[in-house]
Amino acid sequence: MKKLVGLALLVLLSAGGVYFFFFLAAQFEARTNIAFHAPPYQASAKARELHKRLFVADLHADTLLWDRDLLTRTANGHVDVPRLIEGNVALQAFTIVTKVPRNIQLANNDSTTDSITLLAVAQRWPISAWTSLTARALHQAARLNDAAARSEGKLTVIATARDLTRYIERRATGLNTTAGLLGVEGAHALDGNLDNLDRLFAAGVRMMAPTHLADNDMGGSAQGTTKAGLTAKGQELVRRLEAKRMVVDLAHSSPQAFDDAIATVTRPVVVSHTGVVGTCANGRNLSDDQLRAVARNGGVVGIGYWETATCGSDAASIARAVRHAVNVAGISHVGLGSDFDGAVAEAFDTTGLVEVTDALLVYGFNDVEIQAIMGGNIARLLLTTLP
Repeated sequence: MKKLVGLALLVLLSAGGVYFFFFLAAQFEARTNIAFHAPPYQASAKARELHKRLFVADLHADTLLWDRDLLTRTANGHVDVPRLIEGNVALQAFTIVTKVPRNIQLANNDSTTDSITLLAVAQRWPISAWTSLTARALHQAARLNDAAARSEGKLTVIATARDLTRYIERRATGLNTTAGLLGVEGAHALDGNLDNLDRLFAAGVRMMAPTHLADNDMGGSAQGTTKAGLTAKGQELVRRLEAKRMVVDLAHSSPQAFDDAIATVTRPVVVSHTGVVGTCANGRNLSDDQLRAVARNGGVVGIGYWETATCGSDAASIARAVRHAVNVAGISHVGLGSDFDGAVAEAFDTTGLVEVTDALLVYGFNDVEIQAIMGGNIARLLLTTLP
C-alpha cells in the first residue's frame, strides 16, 4: 500500500512539474496577451496600397519575455517574425522586462515584490536569471540574437546607425524581412551597478528607460509610490547612456523624473509607449507640456494601442491619440509604441497595423504625414542617435 501511495505521489508531482514548466506560463500569456479583434483585418483599398509602401516601426513590444520561438508563427500573443513580415513591420523594438510588481496598479505600485521570478523559473531560464535582473536582461537579449542567427536573413538586429542604413537599403530592394532593436524597461536591470550597462551594451541593447512600473534606485515611476525625480545615480545613468549613444526612453517616468531627464539630456529622447492625457486622462499618459518638451528636445513619442493609453479598443482610438499628439508636438515627433505582448489586451496583433494606416487617413493625415508617423520619424531619430 505504501508503495502505491508513493507511486501516486510521484505521478502527481511529475504531472505538476510538467504543468508548471511547460504549460503554466503559456496559459498565463494566453489570458493576457490577447487581441480584441481577430484577423482578417479590414481596411480600405487606399490604406492597403499605402501600407505596403511604408517603413513601419514600433518602439515597444515585450515579446522576449515569453517562451515562444520568434521564428515560428503562433496564435499566441501579438508578435513573431512571420507576423511582423506579414504586417509590413520593418523595425520592431524588443523591450526587455526584468521585474514586475505583483498586482499591478495604475498608480502606487510597491517596488518590493516581483512576479517575473516565477515566470523565469517556469520558463526554464538559466538559474542565474532567477535572482539576477541583469542575467534576465542578458538572457532575453540572447534570445533575439539567437533568433536572428537562425532566421536565414528574415530577422536583422540593429545595433548601429550603419546597420540601420544598410538594412533600409536592402529592404528597399523588396527583401521580405524585418528587424529588431533591443531596449530595456527599467534600469533596475543593472542590479544596482551602473557598470552592468557595459554588459548590456555588448549584448546589443541600444535603448533604456530609467524606471518601469515601480520606483527604483534611478528615480520615480509614474506608477510608483513616491513620484520622485531622478536620483543622482539616475542622472549618471542618463549621462552614461548618452555617452554610449544609447537612446534614453522616458516611458513610465514620473513627471518629476521626466523633467529631470529632459534637463539632463543633450540628445533626442523617446517615450517608447504611452497615451496622451488630451484623449485619455490618467497619470500614465503624457500631458501636453510633456509632449511639447519632447518636441523641443527633438525626440519621438510612441503612441500605444492598449486601453489605458487610448481609452478605446480599436484603431480609431489610436488615431485619435496620434492626432492630438501631432497637434501639440508636431508631425515630426510622433510614432508608434504598441506595447504588444506586454500582458495587455490590444485591438489586433501586428498583422493588423493596416487598420491604423486606414484610421490615420480617416483622421485627415496625408500620405507623407502617415509615412512619418508609421515609422519615418523613428527611423530618422535612430539614424542620428545610434552608435
